[in-house]
Amino acid sequence: MDSYLIQVNGCGDHAPLLDVHLKTNGNSMPLGKVKGQKPRWAVRASEMSKKTFNPVRAIVDSMKVEPNPKKAMISLSLGDPTVFGNLPTNDEVTRAVKEVLDSGRYNGYAPSVGYQSCREAVAAYYNCPEAPLEAQDVILTSGCSQAIELALAVLANPGQNILVPRPGFSLYKTLALSMGIEVKLYNLLPEKSWEIDLKHLESLVDEKTACLIVNNPSNPCGSVFSKSHLQKILAVASRQCVPILADEIYGDMVFADCKYEPIATLSTNVPILSCGGLAKRWLVPGWRMGWILIHDRRDIFGNEIRDGLLRLSQRILGPCTIVQGALERILHRTPPEFYHNTLSILKSNADLCYAALSAIPGLQPVRPAGAMYLMVEIEMEHFPEFENDVEFTERLISEQSVFCLPATCFEYPNFFRVVITVPEEMILEACSRIQEFCEMHYQGAEGAQDLECDK
Repeated sequence: MDSYLIQVNGCGDHAPLLDVHLKTNGNSMPLGKVKGQKPRWAVRASEMSKKTFNPVRAIVDSMKVEPNPKKAMISLSLGDPTVFGNLPTNDEVTRAVKEVLDSGRYNGYAPSVGYQSCREAVAAYYNCPEAPLEAQDVILTSGCSQAIELALAVLANPGQNILVPRPGFSLYKTLALSMGIEVKLYNLLPEKSWEIDLKHLESLVDEKTACLIVNNPSNPCGSVFSKSHLQKILAVASRQCVPILADEIYGDMVFADCKYEPIATLSTNVPILSCGGLAKRWLVPGWRMGWILIHDRRDIFGNEIRDGLLRLSQRILGPCTIVQGALERILHRTPPEFYHNTLSILKSNADLCYAALSAIPGLQPVRPAGAMYLMVEIEMEHFPEFENDVEFTERLISEQSVFCLPATCFEYPNFFRVVITVPEEMILEACSRIQEFCEMHYQGAEGAQDLECDK
């Protein structure tokens, strides 16, 4: 066998030395090293993937329980308003997408931050004197979840921390931990309609705090902050020089006796990245259209954050172009009665659910003011046979075929969350079954004490 060693003098993409074996005298020798053992496969999941953990999926997937076969399953667990078909989007919204699709003009790549005309449409929709917006202040994203991911990624480095509500949407923690960002949980107060415990919030701030997440209206609480409470939150952020990531995906989804205040309209100096999208208000979560609105009245973010968001957006080259093409028409031509009708249904369901659950011994629902949820406290001392909210909700499934999310999913044990987007008759049936379940297992003070002694 003849062996040739080929020297390459150069730079760029070429290695300085190539070791090559050629086929000579009818013998074939492989390319590669002459000496040494064959490399072994060593493919491992990344550290980022190992740090990615969704508590909702972890808890729900571990609930290995079968529903009662004698009762049809009623799921009050999933925050998807389209599941039962009782809350369709408006015809104007679907027509807009159909016309864009038929036009054939939106089948290619768009700029990673979205088409300029679409960013202008979003800016025009949300612009107001108290919080002015231009197209350059809008980043279009693949749903609100990607908006939150980009906002976190641009504001926080590994080793820093963010302030997250408890109870709160589990995605904040899932994203942060995967990025090596510490999560500090600040308390919401059920006795004050889930207002923030401001003293507790401020006590968590340190030199490594990168941002404060404010979710209003709230998932999972269904709460809506008043103007005065939002001003107090801004005062904390201003004192501590901490920017705000505002999750406002449920913005304007508030009941008639309440008013929604975008937090940016109340801020004079605190920079805010507001995340929103079409998913909830327009009832199309699967269309994956979201946005980040950059509010920076004092130029604290400057070009640094804007350039960072641009670079991060280039990782997936932007959201669906078909929906982008329809965005202006969706935002500006959806009739007001569509929003009104949706909220009327949600308010009616919320009132029915709240009234029914309030009458059940051992349960304490907290009245919602918006969004699509309400939270219910389980007075665990009256249900001593259950260890916690997870076991309570498991047994509710197995005995009554009603599925509510245990609030352990939201870092708030001994509560459960109810989704109020289901048809009215299902709400009433579910509440009736929950009542039957609680009456079966409820123990008064004496009975609970006796059961504890038996243990």
